Amino acid sequence: MPSRSVAHDRASPLGRLDSFFQVSERGSTFGREVRGGFATFFTMAYILVLNPIILSGATDINGDRLSVEQLLTVTALVAAIMTALMGVTANLPLALAAGLGINAMVAYQIAPRMTWPEAMGLVVIEGIILCVLSATGLREAVMNAIPMGLKQAIGVGIGLFIALIGFVDAGFTTGQEMSPPLAMGGTGELHGWPILIFCLGLLLTLALLARRVKGAILISIVTMTVLAVVVNAIADIGDAEWGLSVPSVPDDIVAAPDFGLLGQFSLFGAFGEISFITVVLITFTLFLTDFFDTMGTAVGVTSEAGLLDENGRVPRLGRLLFVDGLAAVAGGAASASSNTSYVESAAGVGEGARTGFANLVTGGLFALALFFAPLAAVVPSQAAAPALVAVGFLMMTQVGRIDWADTGLAIPAFVTIAVMPFTYSITNGIGAGFVTYVLLKVVLGRTREITWLLWITAALFVVYFAINPVEQLLGVE
Repeated sequence: MPSRSVAHDRASPLGRLDSFFQVSERGSTFGREVRGGFATFFTMAYILVLNPIILSGATDINGDRLSVEQLLTVTALVAAIMTALMGVTANLPLALAAGLGINAMVAYQIAPRMTWPEAMGLVVIEGIILCVLSATGLREAVMNAIPMGLKQAIGVGIGLFIALIGFVDAGFTTGQEMSPPLAMGGTGELHGWPILIFCLGLLLTLALLARRVKGAILISIVTMTVLAVVVNAIADIGDAEWGLSVPSVPDDIVAAPDFGLLGQFSLFGAFGEISFITVVLITFTLFLTDFFDTMGTAVGVTSEAGLLDENGRVPRLGRLLFVDGLAAVAGGAASASSNTSYVESAAGVGEGARTGFANLVTGGLFALALFFAPLAAVVPSQAAAPALVAVGFLMMTQVGRIDWADTGLAIPAFVTIAVMPFTYSITNGIGAGFVTYVLLKVVLGRTREITWLLWITAALFVVYFAINPVEQLLGVE
């Protein structure tokens, strides 16, 4: 009888979904996947506001700006499609959207040298290179060549990094021109209702996690958003205090999407604006940032989800990397900037997501955001940021798995963990860890432990860190 029941379940639509996404096999449930999908979306929803602000805040060589409304549309569209594609092909709870850092590079470093279509053309070229390396297996080989200890350090570093993102986004921690460089609330004290919302949200999230309440992160985000809307309606709070998203009921709930930016890119136009060497260096920088941001995010998120195999390898890695490359191509072709895997996916993992089904939920919400753009801006960062801090704690637990007695591994692990949050970059942390690892193996006379891929990767990162002197040496302006 039990076997017949299982067969019947597998034959049902829900059973086929369970089998395809391996929901039960990975110890999850559809309820957890849905909650995880919602949690990931809400912690990523800020990109619908932030990406348009960053890209529209710069002008190209002709003084032209991109439309905020059109940017919001393409940001949501590419995120929806690529997130769903990642879920269906790689079956991993790893959502994608416009990459922070890369979009700023495109806006403030690349676009001023050329037109917007030409700048986005370079993003497409970079994405094509990623796809080719993924298809040939080279990108996967690099990831598999990383020692397990460094992979664990990447996960810990990302945990601290996203916790810092949470504190900064909420305004709990801010930068200063004078010493100390970081301070609580900017002045050493906490002021205003928005910070209170964050503090209450963080306490609520941690309390719910400690009690092992299902949906803890999502419950906290929704609860604090509602409270923020009420507080904002009652108290006299300036929009600037909330930051990018003001928690107020919008005048219009539905807005028609504007797809005017789709296809507005020039694949080889940049070569006519600047020198070939400059194009190569710009593309190289974009490539390295995309390549290793994805690598760190994939390892960190899947490790937290308990999906790495006994050798520390990410399941269906080839598919993951190829879709990530396609996301860069799609982002450039849509003028949304390169799309990449998002570390905020760890929020969904913290809610129990273990499969690509959660991505269908997240992708579906991004698709809805095309038409309900005003609602996407209702959740303030102060309500979503506690989830990032809490997930930082969850990822930090991997630190105990690192062999701290082996200095040849422990020191690079420490450098990886420290550099990520202190430079606000996953790529910088991975690069510093790689270079240190290779250096110490040489110093300790253990060069046989260095694979040829690690030699090449470390050398590329040396160029990456020394990109400014290299440009000066080559006479690039």
